[in-house]
Amino acid sequence: MSSLLVSLLPAQHWLARLGSSTFSLIANFGGLGVLLLAMGDSSFLSLLEGNDLLIVMLSTGRSWSHMAYLVGMTILGSVLGCLLLYSVGRKGGSPMLKMKFSQQNIERAERLFDKYGIMTVMIPSILPPPMPFKLFILSAGAFRLRAREFLTAVVIGRTLRYSVWGIVAVLYGNSVKLFMQRNLNAIGAVLSGGFVLLGIVGLIYYMRRIRVAKSDKAC
Repeated sequence: MSSLLVSLLPAQHWLARLGSSTFSLIANFGGLGVLLLAMGDSSFLSLLEGNDLLIVMLSTGRSWSHMAYLVGMTILGSVLGCLLLYSVGRKGGSPMLKMKFSQQNIERAERLFDKYGIMTVMIPSILPPPMPFKLFILSAGAFRLRAREFLTAVVIGRTLRYSVWGIVAVLYGNSVKLFMQRNLNAIGAVLSGGFVLLGIVGLIYYMRRIRVAKSDKAC
């Protein structure tokens, strides 16, 4: 079964490159496996939608409680990885950012943080690649976004992203798993558009609340 699953993946995907035996090993670790992968992906590795795919693969045909466990472990691993990268940015500051990203991208991220605050972390935490998620995590530390706000944004964003995959896997089973494996790029593009729309709606709501709060203080 694992060899079939891996053979359906695009050849460039990291799970396909690892092979069926390595995937079986990851699957056997269950929650611990997805936690460690999510932690690595959110810190210093780039695993290209691997967490989403693993949630679908390991949740298909299983109970709601099993899916919730896998999603919870993935969220926990991702939050821990983000917190690690945030801490590096907080200690390393601008020099660390300049080692990883162009000056243009850094300045753009700084403007977004100044204007939108925690939404600058929350929206990228929902979106799949090619959104440069790690830029905003490192920037959150370098630009001194408060840890509580940072964690709130990451937890909400990752919970939305991974819960959607878990729910879809339980409801629609093998059909969604096979479709996802065969159409990773198209799914990523559609999800990006959907999540961007969701992020815009959330951003508008957030900015309206700020304006209302300012007008109340002025009165």
